[in-house]
Amino acid sequence: MGGTERKYVADAFDTDWIVPLGPHVDEFERRLAAYLAQDKQLLALSAGTAAIHLALVCLGVGKDDEVVCQSLTFSASANPIAYQGARPVFVDSEPDTMNISPAALADALDSRRKATGAYPKAIVAVDLYGMPAKWDEIEAIASERGVPIVEDAAEALGSRYKGRCCGTFGAFGALSFNGNKIITTSGGGALICPDEDSRRKALFFATQARENLPYYYHKHIGFNYRLSNICGAIGCGQMEVLPERVARRQAINAIYASELSNRGGIRVQGNPGSEYESNFWLTTVQFDDETAPERIRTALAARNIETRPLWRPMHMQPVFADAPYYGGDNAERLYRHGLCLPSGSVLNDKQIMRVCSTIKELI
Repeated sequence: MGGTERKYVADAFDTDWIVPLGPHVDEFERRLAAYLAQDKQLLALSAGTAAIHLALVCLGVGKDDEVVCQSLTFSASANPIAYQGARPVFVDSEPDTMNISPAALADALDSRRKATGAYPKAIVAVDLYGMPAKWDEIEAIASERGVPIVEDAAEALGSRYKGRCCGTFGAFGALSFNGNKIITTSGGGALICPDEDSRRKALFFATQARENLPYYYHKHIGFNYRLSNICGAIGCGQMEVLPERVARRQAINAIYASELSNRGGIRVQGNPGSEYESNFWLTTVQFDDETAPERIRTALAARNIETRPLWRPMHMQPVFADAPYYGGDNAERLYRHGLCLPSGSVLNDKQIMRVCSTIKELI
């Protein structure tokens, strides 16, 4: 916590605004919109997963539709596709950003059109670990084929591509405020909408799709996805420390890069060019030796240092075993050779240096 959250939460209690609506949710949305600095509309929700789901609902994705999705990601990027009865089509990553490969994306879209007679209904592209995707290329490919993009920026609040905040690319964007993110509302997320009409539509579905009548009347399936006012109050306080949270994660990444990049057989993920400004939600490393990540992970764990493998690609998950996949083996190779290092904002330089010195000793 940043220190001011109690003030906002106390105000919510004092004014008796506890339910999933209220002035603190409104203020949190306003502060998020101001931070993103784009002509967008915000809808605070119970989770980032809910945001992706509502984006697909608003785009009309339904049963048996196809949706292209980045394979190297957390399951929350892909699960909402299944919620709608649609079918995921997974796409490989490119190594610079570890995000969706533009070349593989174009191939997937064109191949699916050839196979089914129509392009997929939408694209879910991710800013993995806070690193912006190659948005110029991705948007050009999608625009040329008329396929809308949902930007999964759950890990990328505070990241920018060519100066523009992640979450504002594509038709809709999704943010997460889970307990492990740059800022947290305990649990929560936000849907970034292109205009007020789309926000109203998303809000309708997020509040059980109740028609505007004096009695409860429903013509559509709705969801209970709104953020509570208490969580919104926490978010108001968190917005006050967002810049320093981002700066701290970037500083942690800089220490790792300085200490580990010149070591043989290890590469620290950094911004691939001046147009990228990652929040470095997590700093990840790649080892030349495929056996190194697990060997080092277990050795670090024995010394009370937690690390984790990269996300296991979705096309390697049993639940999606039958889904089409386009691309090469970049996603699998990144997963097998990668490791996520301790990156929490509360970690001090001494703790980060202990991680670095231990890894250097082990390699």
